[in-house]
Amino acid sequence: MTIAASERGVYHIAFGEGAAGHDRREVSSRAMLALVARQMEEYFDGDRMDFDLPLDLPGDGFRTRAWRAIAAIPYGETWSYGHVAQAAGNPLAYRAAGSACRTNPLPVVIPCHRVIGADKSMHGYTGGGLDTKRWLLAHEARVIGEAAAPALGRN
Repeated sequence: MTIAASERGVYHIAFGEGAAGHDRREVSSRAMLALVARQMEEYFDGDRMDFDLPLDLPGDGFRTRAWRAIAAIPYGETWSYGHVAQAAGNPLAYRAAGSACRTNPLPVVIPCHRVIGADKSMHGYTGGGLDTKRWLLAHEARVIGEAAAPALGRN
């Protein structure tokens, strides 16, 4: 995994083959990298549902608004590309919402894996392909199920 941050916040996370390099500033501090790494580890351990990180997203256009809308999708839920477009201020821009997902610089933190087709179909996932998308959604469903178990009287 590659993590990169500026003084404003984290701007790049990549896994596997996508982890080779990035095209922006140098890393600002080991403390920021440690914070991102810790929160990612907590997410994968099932102990974190929301990230609390300063983000350094490029621009202020529709793509950035779409990323912010995607970041607001509740843990364990899915939204359609149309829902993301509406939340980002342009209900007709569902294809642009898909483009924002494809160019997401912060997979998992900006949870594009939670964005699916209006017909509930899975579409590509830049953070590692459809298998990774399915795994992340199943992981969140497991964590929610485990968190709900005591409330439902299950062990």
